[in-house]
Amino acid sequence: MQEKRISNAVVKRLPRYYRYLGMLMKEGKDRISSGELSRIMHVTASQIRQDLNLFGGFGQQGYGYNVAYLREEIARILGLDRTYTMIIVGTGNLGSALASYVRFQDKGMHVTGLFDVAPERVGTKVRDIVVQHVDQLDDFLSVNEVDIAALTLPRQGALDVLPVLARHGVEGIWNFSGIDLPVGEGTVVENVNLSESMMELTYRLGHRTARAARETEVQEGQQEAGTE
Repeated sequence: MQEKRISNAVVKRLPRYYRYLGMLMKEGKDRISSGELSRIMHVTASQIRQDLNLFGGFGQQGYGYNVAYLREEIARILGLDRTYTMIIVGTGNLGSALASYVRFQDKGMHVTGLFDVAPERVGTKVRDIVVQHVDQLDDFLSVNEVDIAALTLPRQGALDVLPVLARHGVEGIWNFSGIDLPVGEGTVVENVNLSESMMELTYRLGHRTARAARETEVQEGQQEAGTE
């Protein structure tokens, strides 16, 4: 049986469902309708039903969704019911922040290795993990199974370590390097470009400001017309 193709837009909404359902559980909410969830998440009820129906629906007519059960099922869909080992290559400000993020553990993510090239960082510790030189990455991967590599280093550095990761079968790459990596078909890459994200924000902010200015002009024009 052919697996359904799930759009990236749906995949991006799944963690939001998971997060909001967790908040509802903390509030003691046992069940919720698509309409209620729609008002909380600012996603239409129809869209919520369509998204969840791609994976089986999970709701009951006249009852809605069991909050705990739905969150558990979404966790399973997201792969949060298993554990992953992750290394971080690049331990500057961003890499160190990721390594120090304790909630990775809650998501089944275990940071097992840190790597850098800077002499002032190699040999230091982040959360009791010693930062090793990137030259030791090959040996480390020879004896440690790694699921995900977070690349928080400059573009050329990311390109340099890519063959090492591929040789040892690291299938997941969390890419902060700002370059689209040339990876094989079996590798899954999640690109996180902070500059592009900021530009999207400034675009929306600028257009909101321009829209507000236009609305003000229209209102002032109507007021002037009303006084004539």
